[in-house]
Amino acid sequence: MTLKGLRVLITTGPTREHLDPIRFLTNASSGAMGVALAREARRRGARVVLVSGPLPGTRPRGPGIRVIPVTTALQMLRRTLPAARRCDVVIGAAAVGDWRFARPAPSKVKRTPSPLRVTLLPNPDILAELGRRRRARGGAGPLLVGFALETERGISNARGKLRRKGLDLIVANGPATLSGSRIRMALVGPAGPARRFPPLTKPRAAREILRAVDSLLGVR
Repeated sequence: MTLKGLRVLITTGPTREHLDPIRFLTNASSGAMGVALAREARRRGARVVLVSGPLPGTRPRGPGIRVIPVTTALQMLRRTLPAARRCDVVIGAAAVGDWRFARPAPSKVKRTPSPLRVTLLPNPDILAELGRRRRARGGAGPLLVGFALETERGISNARGKLRRKGLDLIVANGPATLSGSRIRMALVGPAGPARRFPPLTKPRAAREILRAVDSLLGVR
C-alpha cells in the first residue's frame, strides 16, 4: 500500500480529432498501459482519477477509481488541468494527438476529383503546461511522469522532453508499445543513467514505473 491516501491522476488512450462527423485523425494506442497503471496505483492504495480517451475495451471501474471519458486533446486538457490541482502524482500515459483540424466539417465531406486540402493546428502539450504551472508556483504541485514514444534516439530525445517539460520521470518506449501486449522501456530521470528493462507485460511495467514513483516521492 505504498501509495495509500495519495491522489494519482493518469491519462490514457488515444485522442480523436474529427474531420467530419464520420472520419477522424487518431493513433494506434490501446490505452492498456494507462489502464494497467490505474489498476496498480489503486492496488497500492491510491485514489485514482483516470482521464481516458476512447478505448477498445472496458475502462477499469470500482471503488477508488474515477473515470473521466474524453475524446479530443482539448477535452483531455480541460479535464486534466483542474483535476491535477488536487493530485499528488500525474502520469501522462495517453497518446495525445499532436494535431487537430482547423475547421471540422459539420456534415460528411464528399469525395471529389480534386485533392482535399486541410489545415492542421497544433494541440497543446498537457504535461508541459502542468510543468509550466508548477514552475510558476515555485515547484509546488504534483510529481509529473511522462512517456516519450520515439522512433530514433529514444533516450536522448526522452531526456530533452524531460527537461523542456519540467518532468520528474519519463518512460522512453517505441511504437510497438501502442497496440502490443508488452513494452520495452527505459526509465529516465533528471540525473543518472537511464534504467533499461527487457520486454515486460504492461501490468509488470506499471509496477516498475510506480516503484520509481515511490522512490521519487520519498525524496521530495
